[in-house]
Amino acid sequence: MGRSSSPRATLCFRPDDHGDPRQRAPQVLILEGYRRRDAGTVSVLGFDPARRERALKQRIGIVLQSTGVEQFLTVAEVIEMYRGYYPSPRPLDEIIDVVGLNEKRDDRVKRLSGGQQRRLDVAIGLAGDPELLFLDEPTTGFDPGARRRMWDAVKNLVSLGKTIFLTTHYMDEAQELANRVAVISAGRIVAEGPPRSIAGREMSHTIVRFRLPERARALPRSLKSSVPATDGRVQIEAADPVKVLHELTGWALEKGVTLEELEVARPTLEDVYLKLTAGEAAAAE
Repeated sequence: MGRSSSPRATLCFRPDDHGDPRQRAPQVLILEGYRRRDAGTVSVLGFDPARRERALKQRIGIVLQSTGVEQFLTVAEVIEMYRGYYPSPRPLDEIIDVVGLNEKRDDRVKRLSGGQQRRLDVAIGLAGDPELLFLDEPTTGFDPGARRRMWDAVKNLVSLGKTIFLTTHYMDEAQELANRVAVISAGRIVAEGPPRSIAGREMSHTIVRFRLPERARALPRSLKSSVPATDGRVQIEAADPVKVLHELTGWALEKGVTLEELEVARPTLEDVYLKLTAGEAAAAE
C-alpha cells in the first residue's frame, strides 16, 4: 500500500470472529507490522512493515477494537500524553475537535460513555498526525446515535486529507464512509472496488419484491419464469424495472390484487457481500 490517491479505503471481512481481536484478518495484521507474511512482498508508504522501522511507525496510526487507557486522567491529559511520543504531533485542540470531544476534554476517562471512549481511541491514533490510519471495527456495539457520531469523526479525518483503512462488519458503514471496498473471504480478497460498482453491482438487475395474498391468481405468464417465490414473498430480477412494474401493476389492478410490501431496489452492498462469501459461510455450517 503506497500513498493513496484517494483519502478513504474500507476493508470488509467475514463476520465470524465474534469481536475477538486475536482473530483479526491476518492481512491487516501484516500491513500493521504485527504479523510476518509467509511469502510475497508488502509495502506500506514505501516501507516493509515486517521491519517495523521507526520511520514507518511515525507515519501511521493504529486504532484497535479496544485500548487500555488510564481511567483517572482527563481526555486532554490522555491525548497530550500520547502526543509526547511523537516528534511532530498534531495540535491537541485540533485532535479533540476532529473526534467531537470538545465538551468532554476535561472529563475523566472513567466518566465517558462507550462511544466517547471509542472516539478517544481514535484521538490517540491521531496523536502523531499520521498519514495513514488503521481503524478496526470503530462502531461495534454502538447505538445508532453513537454510530453516527463516529461516522462524523471519520469524515472529519478524511477532510484533513488522511487515508483511512477501516475494517467493519457493517455494510451500511462501508457504503457511507468508503470510496473503495475490499471483501475478504477464506483469507483472500475476492472483490475490490468502489461500493457502487464492486463485483459488477452497477450492472446487476433491479430487484422487485412483494407479497401475494393467498387468494391471488397466478402472475402473468411473461413474469413466471423469473419469479422464485418463498414464504409468500415473490422476487423478480428485472433488467427493465419500468416495464416489469407497468405489467405487474396493470395485472394487479385488473385482478383487484393488492401487492403487499412492494419494494423496488438495486442489490445492496450487503447482497453483494453475501454472494461473494457464500462459499465460506456454507463451509462454516
